[in-house]
Amino acid sequence: MKKNWNSQTIAITGAASGLGKAIAAHFTGLGANVLGLDRNESDLAAIKKTIPHGFHPLVCDVTDWPAVEQAFAKHPVVDVLINSAGITGKTNLKSYETDPVDVEQVFRVNFFGSYHTSKAVLPGMAARGYGRVLHIASIAGKEGNAGMLAYSASKAAVIGMAKVQGKEMAGTGVTVNALAPAVIQTPLVEALPLEQVNYMTSKIPMQRCAKLEELVSIVDYAVSPACSFTTGFTFDLSGGRATY
Repeated sequence: MKKNWNSQTIAITGAASGLGKAIAAHFTGLGANVLGLDRNESDLAAIKKTIPHGFHPLVCDVTDWPAVEQAFAKHPVVDVLINSAGITGKTNLKSYETDPVDVEQVFRVNFFGSYHTSKAVLPGMAARGYGRVLHIASIAGKEGNAGMLAYSASKAAVIGMAKVQGKEMAGTGVTVNALAPAVIQTPLVEALPLEQVNYMTSKIPMQRCAKLEELVSIVDYAVSPACSFTTGFTFDLSGGRATY
C-alpha cells in the first residue's frame, strides 16, 4: 500500500528532544502534518525555528489527563499517534532502595502519558475507520534491567497496554503496537550513570547502540498504511538481545 504522509496528521509526544525530535523531523520531511507534544515550551519553539513547515508545537503535560483531553479536543483528527515521551527516573538502585515518589513519577510519564493520549485519540480513529498508534516501550520492559525498577516496570506496562488495545481495536482499521528498543544514543541515555549504560550495552549481541535512523525506519513502517495486519505486537530493536 502506498504511503501518503501529506494527507496525515501525526501526533508525537516527547517531541522536544531525543527520539521524538528525530521522528518529528522525519515525518515533516515527508510532508506530514506533525503535532509535537511536550511540556518544554522553549525546546519546542527552537524546533519550530528549524522545522518551520509542517511542525506544530503543542505544549502539553501528558501526565495530566484534563490537559491531554483539552489538547486533542483542539485537534480532533489524528491519523497517527506515536508515544515517545519517557523518563528513566533514578537508576542504579536496588528495588528496595527506590523512592516511591520517583517510581510514581516515572509511571506517570511512561505509562499514564501513553494511556492518556491513546485514550484521547482511539475513539476518533475507530469512528473514522483508520488509525495507527505506536507506543515506544523498551527492552527493559521485556527483560527488566537491574537498577531500573521504575523504568522497566513502567515500560512493561506499556507493552501490556499495546497488547490490550491492539486486540480491542482489531477489525476497526486501527492498529496499536509497541516498539522495544535497546540502548539508543539520546539525551535520556547520556544522562544515565556510565555504569548503568555499560550494563545495558554489554547485553546487546550486536555490541553497539542502535542508531536513531534505524529506530525511525521501524517507526515509519509500524505507523504506515502498509502495517494493516500487525496489531498488539511489540517490534524488536534490541540488536539480538530479545528475540521474542
